[in-house]
Amino acid sequence: MRAVVLSGPGPVENLDVLDIPVPAVRPGWVRIEVKAFGLNRSELHTRLGLAEDVTFPRIPGIEATGVVDALDPADAGSGLRPGDQVATMMGDMGRTYDGGYAQYTLVPVGQVIPFTSALPWEVLGAIPETLQTAYGSLTTGLDLSAGQSLLIRGGTSSVGLAAAAVAKELGATVLSTTRNPDRADTLKAQGIDHVLVDDGKVAEAARALFPDGVDAALELVGTPTLPDTLAATRVHGTVCFTGMLSNQWIVRDFYPIGYLPTGVRLTAYGGDSGDLPAAVLQRFLDGIAAGTVSLGPVTPYELDDIRRAHTDMETGAALGKLVVLTGR
Repeated sequence: MRAVVLSGPGPVENLDVLDIPVPAVRPGWVRIEVKAFGLNRSELHTRLGLAEDVTFPRIPGIEATGVVDALDPADAGSGLRPGDQVATMMGDMGRTYDGGYAQYTLVPVGQVIPFTSALPWEVLGAIPETLQTAYGSLTTGLDLSAGQSLLIRGGTSSVGLAAAAVAKELGATVLSTTRNPDRADTLKAQGIDHVLVDDGKVAEAARALFPDGVDAALELVGTPTLPDTLAATRVHGTVCFTGMLSNQWIVRDFYPIGYLPTGVRLTAYGGDSGDLPAAVLQRFLDGIAAGTVSLGPVTPYELDDIRRAHTDMETGAALGKLVVLTGR
């Protein structure tokens, strides 16, 4: 098979497309013929040497979509069958064992989610990890409910766009930020109620709309913007720290009383495949197929374009989710 192998932390030149053996099936694991995989900031962190517990060389990739290729006879009770459409994500994929940047990947049976869809693979490849992160952040992280207001900090990211779709389905009023005014129309097309240009003082703009502060906020940029996001949130409101688009996620010399506004709650979300019920994935796939739901634009690449794709992810040159098609 052809696979992207990361030789070690460093520049995009450390990513090579190589011919390597197809992984052998073993009990408790299922082999997936990968049709497409999405790119994630987590993989950028791995390439830059910011991730922990990663050994090299390594096939990166914390998610993949495709079809079941083979599984051990001992796992017949899982309900999975060769040819089933499936998604997989997380569970240390691309870190302690090889991930989804390949034409075949071997993953634990328990982190495989079946679905049925006629959508093209470039669309299907954009959904699993993005939807899992957005859905988990808004439900587990924020417990968002109908009628509440939600601020999304980092709204033009793939997770930000997906979070807007999930929030609108839940019945929330959505405020979303972008540093680039030219991307405001993309947010409006996503159904955003209020687009805020992020000049570093989003709290001021949010409170002009909601004087008491928003009910909930999703932080996707990282620790540089977190204080301002907290300042935009009402007393007894909640901020969920999920993303690190800035590559900064540690608050230095954290003094809670001085850092957190009085009465504002701070949570975090970092889920896995078990946090995305198969029924939720199927519901959103059906909605996308029907044209009633959009998780945002998709930028497709071929496997041989992996270096360009990583560069685009690192620089923010492409809008929405970046997806690589494996050619299988």
